[in-house]
Amino acid sequence: MTKRFTSEHQWIDWSGSGDATVGITAHAQDALGDVVFTDLPVVGKTLAAGEVAAVVESVKAAADVFAPLAGTVTEVNEALRADPSLANSDPLGQGWFFRLSLADASQLDALMDEATYQRFCATV
Repeated sequence: MTKRFTSEHQWIDWSGSGDATVGITAHAQDALGDVVFTDLPVVGKTLAAGEVAAVVESVKAAADVFAPLAGTVTEVNEALRADPSLANSDPLGQGWFFRLSLADASQLDALMDEATYQRFCATV
């Protein structure tokens, strides 16, 4: 699995085949506080890298969730829609937001690996 991170605090995980899974990082969840609502994208929607894909609302604020890479939404996390607290308890696992069929998987290399992302978070 290749998990990469964006400067907007999203993660994307791709196994090398099939669809990539996208969610928000623990850093984003900590900044937001308790997530109480998610507005997930429509399956079949084609997204450009950096395009707003979803919205997450917490007791503190609302924030956009951006597509880390270009692709087509193939699945949304219905469990997250039913229970947004999954983004609080397990943002890097069961709290995932959507899956993408990647337009160009080689673009993963332009995103941060975990060590680089941790250094980035220490500066913001």
